[in-house]
Amino acid sequence: MDAIIAKARELGALLQQDERYLKFMEVQKASEEDKELNELIARIQLIQMSFQHEASKEDKNEQKLQAYDKEFGEIYTKIMANPNMQAFEAARGAIDELMNYINGIFALCLQGEDPATCEPKQPEHNCGGECSSCSGCH
Repeated sequence: MDAIIAKARELGALLQQDERYLKFMEVQKASEEDKELNELIARIQLIQMSFQHEASKEDKNEQKLQAYDKEFGEIYTKIMANPNMQAFEAARGAIDELMNYINGIFALCLQGEDPATCEPKQPEHNCGGECSSCSGCH
């Protein structure tokens, strides 16, 4: 097996032992088991499909579209207020941050930087740095 692939698999095993990964798996399971949350997610998906169907019509009904948009916003607010969804989003943000950092190191190495000392730039925070209502930096 190629040495790089073998090291990638080792890194994958280490990632699965990391506290951020373990927390993510825990909150993902809690979200999947949250019946109310999953019902809201199913409803919002139906609203999206209905909106897209109506929007694709030649003689689309603007009142229907506005009603779908309003209902979507209301359900989205409920979804994001759910404690399991908030925990999931926070844990996902931590995993995304870790993966972005790792990928940043790889990118710098591919540019010839020293793997032992290169340091990826941290993401800009356009939100004031308060992460409680955020799904992670982009």
